[in-house]
Amino acid sequence: MVPADTPIPLAFLIAGTAMSVMVALRYFLASGLFAWLTQQLRPGLYSGQGAQIASEIRYSLIAAFIYGVPAGAVFWLWRHHDYTLIYAQWSDYPLWYLPLSVLIYLFAQDSWFYWSHRAMHASPALFRLAHGVHHQSRPPTAWTAMSFHPIESISGAIVIPLLVFLVPVHIAMLGVVLAIATIMGVVNHLGWEVFPRRFVHSPLGNWVISASHHERHHEEYRCNFGLYFRFWDRFCGTDRGLSRRLTAHGKSAAP
Repeated sequence: MVPADTPIPLAFLIAGTAMSVMVALRYFLASGLFAWLTQQLRPGLYSGQGAQIASEIRYSLIAAFIYGVPAGAVFWLWRHHDYTLIYAQWSDYPLWYLPLSVLIYLFAQDSWFYWSHRAMHASPALFRLAHGVHHQSRPPTAWTAMSFHPIESISGAIVIPLLVFLVPVHIAMLGVVLAIATIMGVVNHLGWEVFPRRFVHSPLGNWVISASHHERHHEEYRCNFGLYFRFWDRFCGTDRGLSRRLTAHGKSAAP
């Protein structure tokens, strides 16, 4: 670990680089695992998309660096200077706060994503400048989740580093938030549904974003802007339901 007396610019550089490597490894592990699973369960689904996948990996590696630098800086500040609201003792807050903190972080991240994402679609200039890169993935694959233009990566990378200065969170629960972000980001771009049909069409599933829901965003662009939950889409009238392509090609959820 970087010593506490390391000059701040150097500490941020070292910690940020180390965290960037970890983010990249997390990306390759999660996307690689689901790409392998796709090959086993939906052989040939990504046929002819080799060039697209190569581009997705390149943009994702850039995104890993952008996400890693502020995360590494925050981690170093927490470990050595206690500047954040991250805590490590289970007794610091009531146990009931643990799942609540996870929900707060997910909802805050989802809210930021919804409105920033919608803004990038509402502005042709922003779409061309940044978000268009993500939509070059037609259709998306297991490698698409972090394929962002650097400007969009910066927009997404600041959320959790800011939240840890505003909302207390146990370090383990922060890990849960990051795990959910990684897994949901990948499975929602797979091009097939990993969740059972009975969940997708259940009362709970009607409020949770799945591949069937996010795929429709990649089909029509001006709908289904959320990240984890369908709350903002439903509240703002931008929810248009599930993907026609997944259903039409037999890629909907299993029973």
